[in-house]
Amino acid sequence: MAVESVPAGDGEHLLQDFLTAVHTAPPSHFLALVDRYAAQIGLRRVALYLVDLQQRQLTPLDGGERLLVDESPAGWSYRTLGLRVEESAGGPLTVWLPLVDGADRLGVVGMHVDVLDSALLRRCRTLVSVLSMAITSQRAVSDHLVQRARTDTMTLPAELVRSLLPPRTVASAQAVSTAVLEPAYELGGDAFDHALTESALHAVILDAMGHNLASGLTTSIAMAGCRSARRMGAALPDLVKTVDEVLAEWLPEQYCTGIAARLDVTSGVLTWCNCGHPPPLLIRDHQVLEKALERPGEPPMGMPAALGDAPRTVHRAALEPGDRVLLYTDGVTEARTAGGGRFGLAAFTDSIIRATAAGELASEALRQLIHAILESQDESLSDDATILLLEWRPPGAR
Repeated sequence: MAVESVPAGDGEHLLQDFLTAVHTAPPSHFLALVDRYAAQIGLRRVALYLVDLQQRQLTPLDGGERLLVDESPAGWSYRTLGLRVEESAGGPLTVWLPLVDGADRLGVVGMHVDVLDSALLRRCRTLVSVLSMAITSQRAVSDHLVQRARTDTMTLPAELVRSLLPPRTVASAQAVSTAVLEPAYELGGDAFDHALTESALHAVILDAMGHNLASGLTTSIAMAGCRSARRMGAALPDLVKTVDEVLAEWLPEQYCTGIAARLDVTSGVLTWCNCGHPPPLLIRDHQVLEKALERPGEPPMGMPAALGDAPRTVHRAALEPGDRVLLYTDGVTEARTAGGGRFGLAAFTDSIIRATAAGELASEALRQLIHAILESQDESLSDDATILLLEWRPPGAR
């Protein structure tokens, strides 16, 4: 029997009640609240799917069958951030919408309806927006939601580093930053950070020496130093100096390579400090411009405090609208392929070109890129591999 929709005014009152309930109810009541509200606005059923850490599978919160991101209508909605309507013979329609917190893709929502009109679709979109915020909030206090996004056991160093990581993607109208890390459940010393202000996109990529708990501690302290300095308005050299000093004080035997970058979202000017790290790559018109951002390197973070007090060098480059800048750790290029050879920079840039040539969203291009790299290495990495992609997209850019 068809589910009757409610008048618009009543729908607003129901939404208000739902918002109040979802923010005060315990995590165990979350799905029951969603089902109750869905029935009240004219939906047969709502299914919530969270994407796993490697962005390969979509796992339903109710414990049902997982869906593949690359091989399902739900996955298409996740990959494209688009609406997908799936028809079934003699049955209800399934409306798939992406579950997105800001710019960070969390999963998808599947809503079963008898008839879809503009009013109901508007309510579906509103419901999904509320669910995105609720899930982001609930994950901080619900291990169940965290577990649904995992498909393997996580090591202690990885648990430490992941507890400090920001969302995979942050974005504004002018710029986006998105990142991936592998091996997802066995991270050692790699990490990334990114944040937006009104005028700038800040990004950091870190690679601590070793692949153990000490490496995770090094990365954690370095990330805390970066955030502390950034939030006090420090310039890039002072930000890196802060990390140098805290590592020298608290972990004098440890160090990490890294790049701290700042993109002016109005002018497109990129500034960065390179601390013993592979140079950034510039992608323009789906091509990697060879050595475009290559500059003389400097000692890793933690070393200058012992070697002297010379200030860090700040490099500058003017981006063009649509440019993408790729930061990566050496675990990407130094990994061994299934045949025993080194993956190398040439193979990496070739993978970049193929991943970005299809005109995908930055986050989707990066997802495809890391999967291509893993497949070329028989899904096995001997070191952490982290990739962070910045894109400058001012209004009017392609």
